[in-house]
Amino acid sequence: MSPPHRAAAAGDTDRGTAGVPSPGFDAAWAHPLLGRMLRDRSRRRELDRRHPWLLDTAVVLFMLLVSLPDLLMVDHGSPFGDEAARAALRPAVLYAFVAALVVPLWWRRRAPATVYFTILAVNMVEWSTGVWMRAGTATLVGLYTLARNGSLRVLGRAVGLSVGVLALAVYVLAPIEHPLLASFFLLGTLTAAVAVGLTVRIRRLYLAALEDRARRLEVEQEQRVRLTAAAERSRVAREMHDIVGHNLSVMVSVADGAAVLAGNRGERSAEALRILGDTGRQAMSELRRVLGVLREGADDERPLAPQPGVKDLDPLLARVRAAGLPVTYRTVGDPDGLGDGVQLTVYRIVQESLTNTLRHAGPGTSAEVTVAVAAGEVRVRVADTGTAPEPEPEPSGGTAGHGLVGIRQRAAMYGGTVVAGPREGGPGWVVDVVLDMPSAPHAPPAQPAPPAPPAPSAPSAPGEQL
Repeated sequence: MSPPHRAAAAGDTDRGTAGVPSPGFDAAWAHPLLGRMLRDRSRRRELDRRHPWLLDTAVVLFMLLVSLPDLLMVDHGSPFGDEAARAALRPAVLYAFVAALVVPLWWRRRAPATVYFTILAVNMVEWSTGVWMRAGTATLVGLYTLARNGSLRVLGRAVGLSVGVLALAVYVLAPIEHPLLASFFLLGTLTAAVAVGLTVRIRRLYLAALEDRARRLEVEQEQRVRLTAAAERSRVAREMHDIVGHNLSVMVSVADGAAVLAGNRGERSAEALRILGDTGRQAMSELRRVLGVLREGADDERPLAPQPGVKDLDPLLARVRAAGLPVTYRTVGDPDGLGDGVQLTVYRIVQESLTNTLRHAGPGTSAEVTVAVAAGEVRVRVADTGTAPEPEPEPSGGTAGHGLVGIRQRAAMYGGTVVAGPREGGPGWVVDVVLDMPSAPHAPPAQPAPPAPPAPSAPSAPGEQL
């Protein structure tokens, strides 16, 4: 049986934000004896949750076993009570006393106060006859249950009443040869029962608070991930809006120019080119209307320059090296031939990965960046050699610690896969992204315009040589 916690999978969260179980908790489960005790305790709790009557019945049977010498009239030299007074009672009275003290324990968890005061009243009747029975230890069980499950106000009154009743029994109802010693022993066991009950109660409340806090943190973490993913989608949509808008503008301009040229030549394609230009302008208008709402509240994020691409990785890596992180950059294939959207995705993946390395890796760390372009596939790999321990998670109010969320959102646009986790074969962290995206097709070369037909020449004069 594995420990009851959910380990965070590699790549589910950023470095430093993964929920790491307590080392002491894992060590306890790994220990042969402690692990077995914890597993047995979990099984007992589950069994008690399903069949609560089993424990109640076991307690009643145990108390009956403790009271067996009284039921069999066996003299074991008890220091409490008068043996002659016990012998003078009829067996039926002793059986009635034992039943009245033990049987109510079956309802102790459902009505702890009622059960305890009932047992205390039976004890007073028993002590008034000068008899001290072993079944009287049911008072301690009832008091423990009241301290664990009952009202604290009722518990205070029950403790005060119990002290008074014990003093009355020791000194008046059933006098004992050594009252001070008996009082010390009885009050000690009474205090121990209350202390154990309160300890178990506090521990249960503490565990309940921890479980509630863990549930709330899990919900909060899930909400933060969703909000971060939504913000990243919004950011990606704004960037793609700029790229698509730019390309549509170029298409409309080319279509309008071609329509004018075709109209001047009297070609029938002029009308189709004008329709193409109008359709492009309508698409641009719809694009602004649908995605323009993403600009609201994000004016400070409006880019004042073209979206970055693969060619901008060199300045980015220069800034990272200036920050103290040695970076090796390698390319395979022709990344410059990728489309604008794919180049932007590659740039953002490298940027997020190196930012994560700068934030969480320790001194002496180096990084390797590889961008490989093959037929129908673009692979981006960022690996570092960080050896620093995982830092503490950042405050819940921030958005840090979700760089991988943005990487996954961008990779999902191109049907990509993201693998992020500890580096195999050595220390460090690796982010490996594969995008199923072919290179952007190159624009076909412009066809030269057909030569204009020659203008008709004037007729030659008679006798003129042509």
